Amino acid sequence: MSTSKIIWTKIDEAPALATYSLLPIVQAFTRGTGVEVETRDISLAGRVIANFPENLTEEQKIDDELARLGALARTPQANIIKLPNISASIPQLQATIAELQSKGYDIPDFPEEPKTAEEKALRERFAVCLGSAVNPVLREGNSDRRPAAAVKRFAQKNPHKMMKPWPESGSKSRVAHMKGGDFYESETSTTVDAPTEVKIEFVAADGSVSEMKPAFPILAGEVIDSSVMNVAALRAFYAEQIEEAKADGVLLSLHLKATMMKISDPIMFGHCVSVYYAAALDKHAEALEEIGANVNNGLADVLAKLDRLPADKAAEIAADIDAVYRDRPALAMVDSRKGITNLHVPNNIIVDASMPNVVRDGGRMWNNDDQLQDCIAMVPDRCYATMYSVILEDAKANGQFDPATMGSVANVGLMAQKAEEYGSHDKTFTAPADGAFRVVDASGVVVLEQQVQPGDIFRMCQAKDAPSANWVKLAVTRARATGSPAVFWLDPARGHDAEIIKKVEKYLPDHDTTGLDIRIMKPVDAMRFSLERIRRGEDTIAVTGNVLRDYLTDLFPILELGTSARMLSIVPLMEGGGLFETGAGGSAPKHVQQFMKEGHLRWDSLGEYCALVPSLELVAENTGNAKATVLAETLDTAIAAYLENGRLPSRKVNEIDNRGSSFYLALYWAEALAEQTRDSELHERLAPVAKALRENEAKIAEEMLAAQGEAQDIGGYYLPDDDLAEKAMRPSPTFNAIIDGLA
Repeated sequence: MSTSKIIWTKIDEAPALATYSLLPIVQAFTRGTGVEVETRDISLAGRVIANFPENLTEEQKIDDELARLGALARTPQANIIKLPNISASIPQLQATIAELQSKGYDIPDFPEEPKTAEEKALRERFAVCLGSAVNPVLREGNSDRRPAAAVKRFAQKNPHKMMKPWPESGSKSRVAHMKGGDFYESETSTTVDAPTEVKIEFVAADGSVSEMKPAFPILAGEVIDSSVMNVAALRAFYAEQIEEAKADGVLLSLHLKATMMKISDPIMFGHCVSVYYAAALDKHAEALEEIGANVNNGLADVLAKLDRLPADKAAEIAADIDAVYRDRPALAMVDSRKGITNLHVPNNIIVDASMPNVVRDGGRMWNNDDQLQDCIAMVPDRCYATMYSVILEDAKANGQFDPATMGSVANVGLMAQKAEEYGSHDKTFTAPADGAFRVVDASGVVVLEQQVQPGDIFRMCQAKDAPSANWVKLAVTRARATGSPAVFWLDPARGHDAEIIKKVEKYLPDHDTTGLDIRIMKPVDAMRFSLERIRRGEDTIAVTGNVLRDYLTDLFPILELGTSARMLSIVPLMEGGGLFETGAGGSAPKHVQQFMKEGHLRWDSLGEYCALVPSLELVAENTGNAKATVLAETLDTAIAAYLENGRLPSRKVNEIDNRGSSFYLALYWAEALAEQTRDSELHERLAPVAKALRENEAKIAEEMLAAQGEAQDIGGYYLPDDDLAEKAMRPSPTFNAIIDGLA
C-alpha cells in the first residue's frame, strides 16, 4: 500500500497543547491505512530558532520547517493541516526571545529602535517571524470557506441563542460612510501587459522626488492599483456624524480593520479620536506631543502617558477629556464595566467581527449603562461600507435572521500568492506635503498617479494573474459541486474591481458552466440577492477578493453558527494539493493561562476535527485509498455525535475540558468505524477499541477530571517541554493504554 502524508503543523499556545492530546489519537486511528500524520514546527519559537542556526548547538538547531512547507505547498502532494499561529507582535517576539535565552539559546535581542546598519539588518532578519508571517508562505491557493456539514446540521437543529430582535418600534441605527474623498472614489487600476519593475515615488509641489519604495517585480497580467484617502474629507465626515449621532440620541461607533490594514486604518482611527476629543486634545497639543501621546493608538495611549507630566497638568488634561463627553454623543462601549469605549484601542473594533455583532444585537451596541442602544456605525470607505448598510436595512424591514432556518453563504476568496486589494503594509504611505504619489515602471513611464495633500493616505496593491484564473476555476468547481449560485461581488465603478471583472470575463469561458448560475454583481446587489436566499433557507456562494473573504466569513457564520471559528477553511492549492486551516486562535492566550493556573484547557478542537475530514478526502481523491474515505465519513459521523452529545469543553475547572472532548471524539469515531461494513479490516481493528472505550468511559472521565484543579508545569509558554506537555495533556492511563495499544 502506498503511503500518503498529512502534515499537522506544530504551532503555539492552546491549539499546540491540544495537539499533545489529539494527535496520538489521529495517528493511532490512521496507522496501517496508508495515511501517515507527521508534524512540522512552524511555531513562533521554532521560526526564531530556525532563523539563527549559526548561534546554536547541533542539539538546539531545527530546520526551517516553514520554508520546507512553503516548498511543499507548491507541489501536488501537499496535504497540510494548519493550526492557528500567533500573529506575532513585537512584545510577543520579545517574550519568545527572552524564554529561549533563559533555556540557553544564544538568540540576540530584538532591536526595537535600530540605529546601526547591523541592528537594521538584524531587525529585518527578525521580520520574517513577525505578524502573520506563516500565511503568505503557505497560501499558494485560494480560499474555500464554508460550514462543515456536521456543524451546519447541528446549528440548524440547535440554533444559538445570541440573536436579539430588532426593535418593533423602529431602529435609528444605520451605517455611515463618506460620500467622496475616500479610497473608493480615488482608486485607479491597470493590468500590466509585460513583466516589469515598478517603484513608488513622491513628487513634492516644488518638483523634488523622493523614493518611497525601491523597484520591485510585477508579473505579466498582474493587476496593480492605487488609491488615496483624503484626510480633510475624512475628518469632515467624522465631524458630521458626531453631530448627527448627538441629534439622533444614538451611540457613535467606528469600525475599521487596524489589524489587517496595519498602516492606513490606525491613521484613520487616530483622526476619529482627534476629532471627537478635539476640545481637550487641541487645547493640550503641545504637552501631549512632548510626552509622545499617539492618537493612532487610541485614547488609551493618551491616558497611559499622562503620568509623564506633572500631576496637576495630568489631572487637568484628564478632566478636560472627561468634559468632552458632556458635549459629544455617547460612544459605543467595548467593555462598559471597565469604561473602555469604541475609541480606546484600534484593534478592539475590528470591522469583520464588530459589524456582525451589530446585526446580531438588533442594530445596537452597548452603552455606558451596559444596555444595548441604537448606533451610527461609521465605516468610512465605501468599498465595503455599502454592503453593511444593505444588511442593516434588510433586518429593519424583515426582522432578525433565524439560525434554525437560514441558508449558508460560503465563500470562494481570491487570496493566493499574497493577492491584495487593500494596500500592503510596505506600499502604504502618508503624504508628507502637497504633491503626488506615482508608480513608475522600469522604462520610466508613470503607470499610476495620485494627487495628495499633507497627511493623505496613499495605498498601492497588486494581484497576480495565475491566482485570478485559479479563483475563477474554483468558483465554477464549487458551483458545480453544490448547485448553488456563485456570485462575484465586484463593482464596475471601483478601479480594482473593474480590472478583476475583465479577468473573470476572460477566464470563465475556459470552463463548462452549462446549467450553472454564475453572476457578477455589485456588493450591494450581491448582498440583497444573498439575503433573499438566506431568508428562504437557500445557500449561495460569494466569490470575492481578499478583504470580503475576511469580512463575509465572519459576518454570515456569526449569524448562522454564533461564531466564525466553526467555519471550515480549505485552501485548494494551485498545484493540486490542499491546505486545511483550523479556525481562530485569538483566545488562545487566555486558555493557556487558565491551563497553567488551574489545569483546565477550554480550547475547542472542533476546527481540527473538521479539518481532518477534507484532508482525508483529499488522500482518497488523489490515491484512490478507500480506507481514507471510510475514515473521513466516520469522522464526520463522530463530529456530529460530539456536537449532539454536548461534549464541547467547558469554561469551568473540574468540568470537561479539551482532553475529555478528544476522548469522546475518539469514542464516537471508534464506534462509527466499528459499525460501518464497507471496510472489514477497519471494522475488526476498531470494534475492540470502541468496546474498551465505552466500557471504561466512566473511569477515563474520572481520570481526566482528577488531573484538573492544580497548576501545570509544561516547561515554557512559547517552547514547552515535550515530555511535560505530553504528560499534562494525556492524564488518563486507561485511555492512553487503549490508544497506544492500537496496532
